[in-house]
Amino acid sequence: MRLQVRMCVLSVYRIQHVNQAKNYYWRIAGFYFFYYAFIGMFAPYWSLYLQSIHFSAVEIAILMSVQPVMRMLAPNLWGWLADHTGKRLLVVQIAAMLSAVFYLGVFMTTSFWGMFLVLGLMSFFWSASMPLVEATTLSYLGKHATRYGRIRSWGSVGFIVAVVGLGYAFDYIAIAWLLWAGLICELGILIFSRQIPDTPVRPHHTDHQSIRKIMCQPRVLALFGACFLMSVAHGPYYTFFSIYLVEHGYAKSAVGALWALGVICEIAVFFLMPRLMLRYGFTRILVASFALAVVRFMLIGWGVDVLLLLLIAQVLHAATFGAYHAASVGLVHEFFQGRHQSKGQALFGSLTYGAGGMLGGLASGPIWQYYGATVLYSCSAVMALMGLLLMMWKLGMANTEIAVQVE
Repeated sequence: MRLQVRMCVLSVYRIQHVNQAKNYYWRIAGFYFFYYAFIGMFAPYWSLYLQSIHFSAVEIAILMSVQPVMRMLAPNLWGWLADHTGKRLLVVQIAAMLSAVFYLGVFMTTSFWGMFLVLGLMSFFWSASMPLVEATTLSYLGKHATRYGRIRSWGSVGFIVAVVGLGYAFDYIAIAWLLWAGLICELGILIFSRQIPDTPVRPHHTDHQSIRKIMCQPRVLALFGACFLMSVAHGPYYTFFSIYLVEHGYAKSAVGALWALGVICEIAVFFLMPRLMLRYGFTRILVASFALAVVRFMLIGWGVDVLLLLLIAQVLHAATFGAYHAASVGLVHEFFQGRHQSKGQALFGSLTYGAGGMLGGLASGPIWQYYGATVLYSCSAVMALMGLLLMMWKLGMANTEIAVQVE
């Protein structure tokens, strides 16, 4: 009888544990959904909104680069604060609240410097949360880190909902309604930041090492350098791709559909990542992603008037962002363990997406204005090629593959 009671208790405990894990899955997935829905609102359409209130190409490039600048500066501060205090989740919640508060400023200004200030303050706090949530997600998954893509795919779903829904909406309503879509996303981020589980930081044998010593390893420097170049390559894509399509006669609904196609393919590759990682490893996936990025940006730059070529270019988003992001985040997680997890992800976000995106965005304005889109996206292809060469030269596929466990 006692044995039966004990078995019943264990069964109930296991069921509760499984249900709790599922609840945590959806809580984290909800945060990813609204965070990337905000990007789906901002990246394709914010430049069109800025153009509608009569900013020049150079002013648009500067304003669109504010967010990457803050992604370069802010995450290091927030990552250090989270690791120093041990309150990673609290930092995420405070940052989400202040980001939503400062976002309200976009309703109050249409001047260049006013918009610059508002976007700077909002982005300083908005950019704080994702590296910490990435570290939380990978800690939550533990030895099943290859499931990361399945959770992260909900961010891609959020992006698609925003980019497709708004694309069709803006064929019928004014672009100024974009501001309200952004507010909804900010509130969603705030709500789900309070639902994310507080995961413990597991000790690791590298805890005694300084973050600088880990950073100075050749393979880490090579990864960060190559990913920096990949972000530079994507700067013109996120800054001018929508304007580029509209100027070549594409409707805003078609613009949204093309953005969504890329993200649909991204979702597909996220679900395939466990098998791809097991078969090819992180580094080979990254090398392939860089090579396909060269092809993609050449197609965008030279084939905008041929719909089939644009469709192929957007399908390649599966490699140039989906597979690239999952593999690079996975390598960073392997390089920075224990008490260095938050700082490692923050450094990666700052030096690659932040600094690289800032440089790519700022440089795209003058190149677009004086040399045109073909030259601009050809420069993107060159940046991706340089990243490819660095990956193949320094990382060395044969001796740097990271073993991953797949369920």
